[in-house]
Formats: sequence, C-alpha cells, structure tokens
Amino acid sequence: MLDSAYIEKLTVRLHAVEAELSAPQTAANQKRYRELIGEHQQLRIVLDKAAAFLRLQKERDDAKALFEQSSGDAEMREMARAEFDALDKKVPEAERGLMLSLLPPDPDDSRNTIIEVRAGTGGDEAGLFAGDLYRMYTRFCEGRGWKISVIDASPSELGGYKEIVFSVEGENVYRVLRYESGGHRVQRIPVTEANGRIHTSAATVAVLPEATETDEVIIKPEDVRIDLFRASGAGGQKVNKTESAVRMTHLPTGIVVQCQDERSQHRNRDRAMTVLKSRLLDKARSEEQAKYADIRKNQVGTGDRNERIRTYNFPQNRVTDHRINFTLYNLDRVIEGDLDQLVNALRERDVEAKLKKHLQGG
Repeated sequence: MLDSAYIEKLTVRLHAVEAELSAPQTAANQKRYRELIGEHQQLRIVLDKAAAFLRLQKERDDAKALFEQSSGDAEMREMARAEFDALDKKVPEAERGLMLSLLPPDPDDSRNTIIEVRAGTGGDEAGLFAGDLYRMYTRFCEGRGWKISVIDASPSELGGYKEIVFSVEGENVYRVLRYESGGHRVQRIPVTEANGRIHTSAATVAVLPEATETDEVIIKPEDVRIDLFRASGAGGQKVNKTESAVRMTHLPTGIVVQCQDERSQHRNRDRAMTVLKSRLLDKARSEEQAKYADIRKNQVGTGDRNERIRTYNFPQNRVTDHRINFTLYNLDRVIEGDLDQLVNALRERDVEAKLKKHLQGG
C-alpha cells in the first residue's frame, strides 16, 4: 500500500506539472502540452483516490476504537459496530480503485480504430462467417453511438466477405475493441450442406489503433507504389466509371492496402494512407513487444492473427473465449451485437493481470 512519502512525492510532482503547464513556452509545444495534461489528470485521479481511501481507513479505525471503548454503553457500542461494519466493506473497494489508478493509462485507448475481417479456412461458409462478424461489430458499435465507415470490401460469391476493412470512430473505441484481434472459429451447419453436418470455418480479425499525426511513422514517397482502378460501390451493385479507387503497396514491407469506398480519388488516397500508417505502426509495435516475452505473456491476447481466441458454436448456442476460458450460452444475442459481457470480462481479466504484475514490481 502507498505510504505517506509516496503520496507526498506524487503531490510534489503534481505541483511541478502545474507549474510547467502555466509556463508560456509550454503552449508552443503541443505534443509536450498534451503529455502534461494527461499526466496532470492521472496524478489528480491517483491523489483523489488516495485521499478517499485514507479517509475511509481512518473513519473505520475510529469506529473500531469507539466500539472497543464503549463496553459500558450497549447502544453506543452497537452504533459503533454498525458503522465499523459498513466502512470495513467500503475500504477494500476503495483500495482496489486506488491501485487501479496507479496503472499507467494506455494512450491508445482513446484512438479511433481500423478493423480488418478476413475469411479463413472453410470456403464459402468462411465468407458468410466474416460477414456475420462484420454485422456483429456494426451493431455493437452502432449501439454505442460510434461511427462506422467501410474502407474496402471484397464480397464473396454466396454473400458475406472475403475481406472487409472498416474504421470505427468514437470515445475509447480501441480500449473496448482491442481484444477482438485474432482467430475466430464457427461451428454450424452451412446453408450449402444438404446432409445437416456441422462444419468448422474460420475468420481472422485485426484491430489496429489508427495512426495519428503525433506517431513517428515515416513513409518515404519512393517507398510507395500507387495504383488506381475502378471502384465497385455498395457491395458490387454499381460500378464507378472513373478510376477513383486507390491501392497502395509499401515496397519495403510488402504491405498492400486499398480504399474504394469514396467517390473521390483524393479521399481514397488519404484513407488508404491512414490504413497503411496504422499497419506499419502495428507492425513496429508487434516487433518491439516480441522482444519482451513477459509482456506478451501477461496480456489477454497478444493480437496475433494466428491465435484462436473464440469459438461460436451455433448448435449449442454457445460462444467461448479461449483466452480467459469464458463461456456464454447466448450466441444468438452475441452474433447480433450483444458483446458487452464478453468485452467487459476480457477487460476485467486484463486489468487484473496488469495490476498483479504492477504489485509484484513488474
């Protein structure tokens, strides 16, 4: 638990941050200014929670002392006992809130997000499943008031998608959706199956925090090949007569992105570049994390596309997240966008793992 010296250290740092924020030259450096604002908010949260915890702890100790001193007054003793019991229940919750506030905030949490859903093994059924996943995420995001925009889509022959890439804009989008990266598996009777046999198909989901201007992602013009082509719109129902669609190939890495959702070639270029930067940022971070096995071991899901994270079993109306061994028997609701139980369980388990590591001095 925090001692008074540590709290004093945080208080001194808070005053130093406030002094730097008030300096005229700080506002001229927007990156530094945003860093200081974030640190100030975090310090304020920790100190407020520390004060609340210490206050509750003192009130509980006072109630206990009053109880022990009131042996001759039954009514006072009973009141002190009731107050102690009530405060004793609040102290652990306040302590946990304080410890959670010590975890450094992830700057990616508030970023907009790019999601890529690709059909895997399973032929036409995999494409249908990819379409189901896209609809699931769409309904979940719409329920939270987030904005969804399709960047690129390759419809499959029987419906669904071979691949669909879309962006999600809203408050704390990445914090909620980050755990969806990985392999998703479906077990059900395909519409093409005449004998009623259950088939297993798969799709992969990649969730990327959208790159921003503050990210140091350098793309040299000579490293990018840009190809223009005619875009099909609205799932292939109509064809754009001009070459407004854009395909970008990053030559050093071989990463290819394309955007054909917008009628404007300029707009498609901008959106394709955003996706390219986000993929390069994700690649750089993945390579950096790979150097530290203990960091990846303590994550709930590493974002590895090859990691099977979840199974959707339609005959049993069951969905299981294998990373936390969490099972629900309401797949019919989950596939319609009711993901709250899943995402909350994943985030809670991830926070617990990070808190345990923090308390162990990791």
